[in-house]
Amino acid sequence: MNNLLDENYGVADARREKRNKRIIYSLVSLVVLGGVLWFFFRNYKEEARVKEFLVLLERQDFQSAYAMWGCTHATPCRDYKMEQFLRDWGPQSDAAKAGAIQRSKVKSCDKGIIQLLQINGQDVNLYVDRSTLVIGFAPWPVCNPRVKL
Repeated sequence: MNNLLDENYGVADARREKRNKRIIYSLVSLVVLGGVLWFFFRNYKEEARVKEFLVLLERQDFQSAYAMWGCTHATPCRDYKMEQFLRDWGPQSDAAKAGAIQRSKVKSCDKGIIQLLQINGQDVNLYVDRSTLVIGFAPWPVCNPRVKL
């Protein structure tokens, strides 16, 4: 009888230790995986918004594209009228040519992103607000550390 107890001595402790290690490794793996996924998808909505804007321009649905700037009949933009929008993005602009717009770098700011577009070799920086997903021209080519965008 005494011999049987000696054979099982510490088996429960070893199992518990093995289970605890699995739990810890699983939690660490989940945290690392979560961090990697967050890093790669943190700007997903904003980048998708820019893609949607470019698709609307390609379809020449300028009214819908203009609305993505927060400019509608109900809330017109005082400083960016539809006529100016069409000069910048319309059928007579450099952006209207097929394949003229290429998305480039994305800079993640505190409250939005800056998406660099290249239009026939010229850089245009768009800003997309995270909370409203409204598009506009970025006031700076990089996130300004002194002003929270």
